[in-house]
Amino acid sequence: MSRTDAGFTLLEVIIALTVTAILLALAVPAWSNARAAAYRALAQSALEGTLLDANRHATVTATEVVICPVSTAERCSGSSDWSPGWMVFADLDGDRTRDANETVVRREAALAGGIRLKSTQGRTRLIIQPNGGNAGSNVTFTLCDARGAAKASTLVLSNSGQMRHGKPTEAAAQACAYGA
Repeated sequence: MSRTDAGFTLLEVIIALTVTAILLALAVPAWSNARAAAYRALAQSALEGTLLDANRHATVTATEVVICPVSTAERCSGSSDWSPGWMVFADLDGDRTRDANETVVRREAALAGGIRLKSTQGRTRLIIQPNGGNAGSNVTFTLCDARGAAKASTLVLSNSGQMRHGKPTEAAAQACAYGA
């Protein structure tokens, strides 16, 4: 009668650990990229939903509506960085500042997952007119995530209220991705 030992040899353990390490090395970057893409899609959807809500409120109530990045829950920040969140309000008196009697149509919280959203320099507020158009010039939003400048994209809102997707300039992509 021979006795057999139960268990693994050192060689079997090393092979199992090597296979596990290779699988993790392949899975972690793919998971990170998928996660960043999902958060970016959520941010894009939130912005597009905001524009639809603002447009609907402006046309139904025949009032101008302001969309702006926030510094606090009730104040516009005056920044072109929309990553900390934004709000939409009916601008009844036309001063582009939210007053206590002006309805908040929508609020968006800070973007999650390292997503950054920046608007054209100098475009710190959007004014949606009762005809559904965007007052002023076109505004370009640059959207980026942890995958870097190469994966950045743009959303351009025209004066007529139409949205199109595009590719940012190298400078805009770098500024968004690396905070320049």
